[in-house]
Amino acid sequence: MKNLTKLSGMTALGASMLAGLPAWAQDAAATTEAAATDAAAAVAPIVDKGDVAWMMTATLLVLFMIVPGLALFYGGLVRTKNMLSVLMQTTVISAVAMVIWVVYGYSLSFGGGTSPYWGGFGKVFLAGVTPSSLAATFSDGIMIPEYVFIAFQMTFAAITPALIIGGFAERIKFSAVLLFVVIWLTFSYFPIAHMVWDAAGVIFNHGAIDFAGGTVVHINAGVAALVAALVIGPRIGYGKDNMAPHSMTLTMVGASMLWVGWFGFNAGSNLEATAGATLAMINTFVATAGAILGWSLMEVMTRGKASMLGAASGMVAGLVAITPACGTTGPVAAIALGFVAAIACFFFVTTVKHKLGYDDSLDVFGVHGVGGIIGAIATGILASPDLGGTGFIAEGGTMGAQVYAQILGVVITIVWSAVVSLVALYICKATVGLRVSSDAEREGLDLTSHGERAYNM
Repeated sequence: MKNLTKLSGMTALGASMLAGLPAWAQDAAATTEAAATDAAAAVAPIVDKGDVAWMMTATLLVLFMIVPGLALFYGGLVRTKNMLSVLMQTTVISAVAMVIWVVYGYSLSFGGGTSPYWGGFGKVFLAGVTPSSLAATFSDGIMIPEYVFIAFQMTFAAITPALIIGGFAERIKFSAVLLFVVIWLTFSYFPIAHMVWDAAGVIFNHGAIDFAGGTVVHINAGVAALVAALVIGPRIGYGKDNMAPHSMTLTMVGASMLWVGWFGFNAGSNLEATAGATLAMINTFVATAGAILGWSLMEVMTRGKASMLGAASGMVAGLVAITPACGTTGPVAAIALGFVAAIACFFFVTTVKHKLGYDDSLDVFGVHGVGGIIGAIATGILASPDLGGTGFIAEGGTMGAQVYAQILGVVITIVWSAVVSLVALYICKATVGLRVSSDAEREGLDLTSHGERAYNM
């Protein structure tokens, strides 16, 4: 904006200042003024009301994914005695994340710092942000109000730690959940968001593509959930007692809300209402459809019947897998990606988890972690124009270079999230404790942690 101010001053010469000059000088001055005016117009930001309206809508769609979408999806998957605990954890985690985002999270992620790992303290408490502040989109000269960008990114910061609770559902202290979330957001989510999406970020500068959060959200949360499941240990009776979902109806309702809200997640990440958003939109449709069919087919082949739980799981697996690739992959390739990712997630959920014996209660790693890894790496392949993609952006401009950049981003995210999660869990264990008592776990967290029941009969 400093350059624009300078150019505007140059155009304010006025006819009175030119009147006493020779004709040739008047012509030269007029030419200079015209050039300055053109230059000012060239750098003047354009704010389109349609883009602003779309981004506000997309932001609300992502909020809809969290409450009620994710809350009901997870709530239906747990046993009746823990239904409200999941709803409560999801709701309060979202509130904590939103407050922290405004206080310092936005600054650590997008504060304008030049570090490849964090954004600095330049925008703590949203310092310097006003209703007239603007944030750039993908098109040259097109901008949106910074407040809507802050709000949109805030919903991502809110849903990511809420995803993690599926890894330790039905056995963790409420106080431990909140302390873990504060530490994890501060030292894992915010730095990785900066690394992947900020122009100074280390993963961004290696040319990795993560259009809507495959690494930042899904791998990050999936790895944290796996580490938490391993550290906290399995639920009492795991592998012996019936721990089937108490309401597949609610699970399906929640999954459907996630699918609807995911259009804000994916198409909203285009940051403007252009053709790029429409590509992300159709991919979010068809990749999910391919994944539902892939998971259902695997169930028919292995157990003779396709289940509603399987279809809902496949739905989420497809949404996760297409997230990093939705803006750079063609629709036909998106169908294939969803189909393959669902089969891989099915294998992890039904085979690998049981062989290794860990209790990832709601399969956060099996779906979000594995689906995110597959989607992130496949993005480097499916961005190929020969496969209907939009092209490679990694240095070298080849598929090999792009896949390398994708793998590098995945590895950094896995290691970073795992280390931060492990440290955060042991801090919680040493301070407030991690698990509820055996008696409280058997009775259910609804009553013992929150003093109420989901269903009173």
